[in-house]
Amino acid sequence: MTAPDIEDLLRELTQQVLGALVRRHGQFEGCEDAVQEAVLAATVQWPVEGVPNNPRGWLATVASRRLIDQMRSDHARREREAATATEAAPGEVPDTDDTLVLLFLCCHPTLTAASQTALTLRAVGGLTTAEIARAFLVPEATMAARISRAKQRIKAAGSTFTLPGGAELDERLRVVLHVLYLIFNEGYTASSGSRLHRADLAYEAIRLTRTVHARLPEDGEVTALLALMLLTHARRKARTTASGDLVPLDEQDRTKWDRALIEEGIELVKAALAGPALGPYQLQAAIAATHADAATAEETNWPQVHALYLILERIAPNPMVTLNRAIALAETEGPQAGLTLLSTLDSDDRMAGHHRLLSVRAHLLEKTGEAAGAYEHYRRAAKATASIAERRYLESRASRVRP
Repeated sequence: MTAPDIEDLLRELTQQVLGALVRRHGQFEGCEDAVQEAVLAATVQWPVEGVPNNPRGWLATVASRRLIDQMRSDHARREREAATATEAAPGEVPDTDDTLVLLFLCCHPTLTAASQTALTLRAVGGLTTAEIARAFLVPEATMAARISRAKQRIKAAGSTFTLPGGAELDERLRVVLHVLYLIFNEGYTASSGSRLHRADLAYEAIRLTRTVHARLPEDGEVTALLALMLLTHARRKARTTASGDLVPLDEQDRTKWDRALIEEGIELVKAALAGPALGPYQLQAAIAATHADAATAEETNWPQVHALYLILERIAPNPMVTLNRAIALAETEGPQAGLTLLSTLDSDDRMAGHHRLLSVRAHLLEKTGEAAGAYEHYRRAAKATASIAERRYLESRASRVRP
């Protein structure tokens, strides 16, 4: 087994072993540290000695021993350690997947969205603190402190390693889906840095969402979120040139789109829309499916896209939804109609100076023939983004329309 294969296997097994240990020992932070140590040991030993016949059991045994060593080193926990020693042998891990429970724990409502995302990537995704810090361009020490505070807050809240029930389950599930959505978006279009996308984060979000879908296959929003990710991720190879420059949707070579992902995504959209209610992920997935259905940009069913955004805007108001509706409206009723709708966002503090608003306005001004206005807004948008790939693209657009 190659090193990348071992890395993939460890990432898959990490949350399973962590979930089993937390269920048995009831202490999240200590178990998480023990599992990370076990994974580190496997990273060093397996490439040399070979992968054991039962890699999950190997990790669980090593992690359990590390945890017991930690407990022995703390005099105040001697009684708890003695009780633990009477339980099942370390290698006897129940053959259950606690990933969903672990996800719900990491997405505890007492945490901020940033902390939920970081903790999910660390505990469930198996990424190291350094990897998470690099993904969000913060120092490793800062990310380590954020993760540590998150674990302490969960502990202080008295959370137990069980799935919530009733209304709390529905509410927490929405948080879980939002965190996975954020992880995917950061992977698909990195908010900063030299690369347009972080494939590792996108793949991890898809993998975790597949896990949730496997446990909750009848939930329309879970199904739709997985569909949305697959349909969006299917375009990844067409989004950049060989030199890494951004290629907008209407200029992409659609023969490079991953048809297998698109077919799977469309089937999931059909299943998601079969239910009695519509949620925001179902509508976004339907929009993505509409784009995927078009063999060329000119064949896109823009009236349908606009209608879907209009419904999405009503059930989940958000300035980014309005911005995307403006693009669709411009395609159906002309760029001036899109500009008029964009003007309603000028008073929204969340969009003040946002590069997306500036770039869309520049694009629509270019379509109306207002080169000077388009040039100014492309320049402002380029300065407002922290993504180097987006900045290069916007600067090239500005150069093209420079009066």
